[in-house]
Formats: sequence, C-alpha cells, structure tokens
Amino acid sequence: MIRILPQDEAKLLLTRKAIRLEEAERVVTPILEEIRREGDAALLRYAQKLDSLGSQPLQVSEKELSEARSGLSKEFLRAVDTATANIREFAATQIPREHLTEFSPGRKLGQMVRPLDAVGCYIPSGRYPLPSTLLMTAIPAQVAGVRTICVASPKPSPEILGSACSLGLTNVFRMGGAQAIAAMAFGTETVPQVDRIVGPGNVYVAAAKKLLAGEVGIDFIAGPTEILILAESGNARVIAADMLAQAEHDVDAAAILITASSDLASQVAVEIEQQLKTLPTAAVASEAIQRNSAVILVPTMEAGVELANHFAPEHLSLHDPSLLDHIRHAGTVFLGENTPESAGDYAAGPSHVLPTAGIARLRGGLSAADFVKVIAIQQLSPNALSALAPAITTLARAEGLEAHARAVEVRSVQ
Repeated sequence: MIRILPQDEAKLLLTRKAIRLEEAERVVTPILEEIRREGDAALLRYAQKLDSLGSQPLQVSEKELSEARSGLSKEFLRAVDTATANIREFAATQIPREHLTEFSPGRKLGQMVRPLDAVGCYIPSGRYPLPSTLLMTAIPAQVAGVRTICVASPKPSPEILGSACSLGLTNVFRMGGAQAIAAMAFGTETVPQVDRIVGPGNVYVAAAKKLLAGEVGIDFIAGPTEILILAESGNARVIAADMLAQAEHDVDAAAILITASSDLASQVAVEIEQQLKTLPTAAVASEAIQRNSAVILVPTMEAGVELANHFAPEHLSLHDPSLLDHIRHAGTVFLGENTPESAGDYAAGPSHVLPTAGIARLRGGLSAADFVKVIAIQQLSPNALSALAPAITTLARAEGLEAHARAVEVRSVQ
C-alpha cells in the first residue's frame, strides 16, 4: 500500500535522486564520435545492432507512411484530428509577436520572430509507442514555421507512422538512442542536420543530448515522470486514478498527493489498492507506487503549496483552483477535479513534453516559442543618436573600448 507520511518525514521522498548519466555518457561517447566521423555508415551499423533495423531502409518511404495511415481505425484518426486541432490552436497563441515601436523621438526598437530552419523530434517506441509525443513536438514546430522536421523513432508503430502521414511529415527515420541524436545533431548523407532536438527518451538519449548541448539546441534533460496533486477534499477514486495514470508510465515514476485531510489520505490509499487489482499495467504501476510515491499529510494547505513549490513538479494537479496564484514552479498545471493529467497527455492542447527533475524552477513545458528566435531591431535617427552619444561614449571609454566611442563620434554627432 502507498505510504502515508507526515510532512516532516517527507523530505527524503521529495529530494529527487540526481540524474546520474556518467555511465551512460561513457557508453554513448564513442557512438557520437563514430557518427560524427562516418555518417550513414556508423548510423546504419548502430541501427542494425541496437534498433533491430535489419534489412529495412533507414528512412520510411512516403508510400509506407500512407499505407500505415490507411490501416488505422477511423476512431484513431478522429482522435488524432481532435488532438491536432487543439494542439495547433494553443500553439498559435505561444508565438511572440513582432513589433517596431518608437519609444522616444527617433529611437525605434522592436523585434522580429523567425523560425528555426530544422528540428528533430525524438519519439519513443519501446514499452509504449507514443504517437501522442509526435503530435506534441511536431505540431508546435509546424505552427512556428519550421521548414524541416525530422522524426526519429527506433521501432515506429503503425500509429506513429500514420500520425506522421496525417501531419504531412516525410523525414521519418527508423533510428533511436544516442545514434539518432547524433545523426540529427551532425547530419548524415540521409538525415538532415537540425538546429534543435526535442522529445523524451531513455538514459542514453538523455546522455547524448547532454553531451551535444551547445552543438545543437535541446529542450531539457528528461528524468522520471512525476505528478503532484494538491487536494484538501475530493473524490478518492478520481485522485487514485490520476496517481495510477502517472505511475503506469515507468517503475521510476512518482505520484504524490499532498493533503491536509487524514480521511482523504486513507481513502486514496485504499482506492489505489482497489484499482491496481484490475489495472493491466499493475506490475509497473504498483512498483512505482511502492518505491517512489506517497500521500503527504500537511497541517495546512498553505504548507502544502510551499512543498509543491519546493518540489517544482512536472505535472501539478490543483483540485482547488484558488491556489493557482500561489504556485511559482510547475511544468504544467491541471485546474479542478475535471481536468485529468491524461487530458494534457493527449488532447487538451498544451504540449506534454515537460521539465522533470525540478527543472520546472527554470522553465515550463515545450511550446511553439521553443522553435523560433526573437531578434531585436534597433533604429536611431540622427537626433536620437545625438541624445544617446554622451551615455554611449562615456560607458565605452570607461571600459577601455575607444573604437566603440569613435564609431558614434565619426557620425558627426554634436
């Protein structure tokens, strides 16, 4: 049964294990260097060895993508269409706006927004093939205007291939792990080089992204998935279901309820046990519940909010929407009892690619804004430059940069 802990005993649970990638880095470093040097030759070698590529071509043909889509049920295709429309609609609100504004006479400042040229979307297809991750990564990139979108998936399911076809994606590759990250980062004879790589993956994917960050843009280093629920009252069946929905992802997943109600704590613990009895993924979920999860009893919900902000969860569920103004750190927030985390995973609209391991202190989830550059624009009239000249030349000479000062004065500013 899930642990019920008082707040003073929950510190260890809420202290995440550091994401230790040293061993994975040692494994992936030679893979990265071989693909950097040899391109397709090394990529094919590792794809056959680690991805079971066999005699299949590395790139999925448009014919195969179309055939995969044709084989999908109408129900699945309708679900994809619904999710696609909602993701696209929300992503459009995330693009920064362009402007050029005259802040003072003759001093015009603004910004232009330009998409990245190419991005790579890593789509897991191991225990659970994730066509939803394809939607949650590629659609924001499309909305941002990215011209080249590459999809890497080691053993893409028909649902992944058919979804790619629905989105009009053609650069789809049967490759996974560090070799896929390297191929997209460096480019090969077959795989286009990209500017940013996004999407979750295993420890080897995480290690490769960490090692190549700087040579290629990344979203973040993913750790185990997690949900934190803040609820003083509510339906125990609903709360237990939300916790198990997170726990079934992986044995390292964490599902945490923070409550000031001992009655609710006990009810949820019992309900989790009941639901596990009929859950097909119980083997995974029960281990995650026992190892990494708990119900934490706090004296007040205000104390619970502080715990939540300290933890900075990937997913935060607030059964009381009035607590929202007090939240400082979360990857995404689900407001109210009728907003399950599953909705965000599939079809509500925001991307489900979210920061884990406390990175929500620094940023929110993946968005269309991650696929654009905001470029500042500056324009000065002669009079505006004249007004700024004393400040510019004084600061330049204070730093010992005489040419900077002269670049102003040579324009005959009086």
